[in-house]
Amino acid sequence: MPLDQIENRSLSRHAMSAELLDAETELLLAYAWRDDRDEQALHRLITAYMRLAISMAARFRRYGAPMNELVQEASVGLMKAAEKFDPDRGVRFSTYAVWWIKSSVQDYVMRNWSMVRTGSTSSQKSLFFNLRRVQARLEREAAARGERIEAHKMRELAAAEIGVSLSDVEMMDGRLSGSDFSLNATQATDEEGREWIETLEDPAAGAAEQVEDTHDNARLRDWLLLAMQSLNARERLIIRERKLRDETRTLESLGQELGLSKERVRQLEAAAFTKMRKTLQEHAPEISHFL
Repeated sequence: MPLDQIENRSLSRHAMSAELLDAETELLLAYAWRDDRDEQALHRLITAYMRLAISMAARFRRYGAPMNELVQEASVGLMKAAEKFDPDRGVRFSTYAVWWIKSSVQDYVMRNWSMVRTGSTSSQKSLFFNLRRVQARLEREAAARGERIEAHKMRELAAAEIGVSLSDVEMMDGRLSGSDFSLNATQATDEEGREWIETLEDPAAGAAEQVEDTHDNARLRDWLLLAMQSLNARERLIIRERKLRDETRTLESLGQELGLSKERVRQLEAAAFTKMRKTLQEHAPEISHFL
């Protein structure tokens, strides 16, 4: 027998043997924890309602998650409920805790059901846990009338029933229709045993594209060097700092270094570009249509 099953049974037996709290005792424990941070009171409260957490966790076993992990998440929800419970509101702790336990387990199931994020909004969560149930009921009702519902009509009816948009239903229907598959799995129809990953297009550039890119980059570098040679030292500094650095400098910063106003630096920059453009038009006419 798997160890997790043994642990689950042991935990269940322990939870079932825990004390049952009446309303008055529960209230006293809640006050003791909230007002005095009495950890013994918290422990009694949590232990008494662990059976509730286990019962809620068991409802989600059909989603494929290990029961011991579901119970752990349910316990987290139970502890959150104890932390936030306000005994002055006149509500039993069990009634309040149900919501936190269910929310914690649902969040865990949705996070781990697929490697691809399934959704986190309230409408997506409602769809994830209710879509198949609603669709099955609609199918039974249609079959009882001797009718058959088309797929698109079924999605429309489910959207209206759950109170979400048709696009959300279509998205979730697709997500629930299949599970995750490894790209390293062998194609069933391939006699050579090729993996699915081999069918993906390589995003890297091909040999021809790499040669073209290398050639173009070399030409651009030569043109830039040619244009920069037409500038004086101050103009080269401005162009280099303003356009050729990963972190470019401001006009004001360069002005402070050169002892010039911001406007004067801007004028020098514009004049430098004019010089560079003229040089390229004279010595590299093939680039003229780019200027």
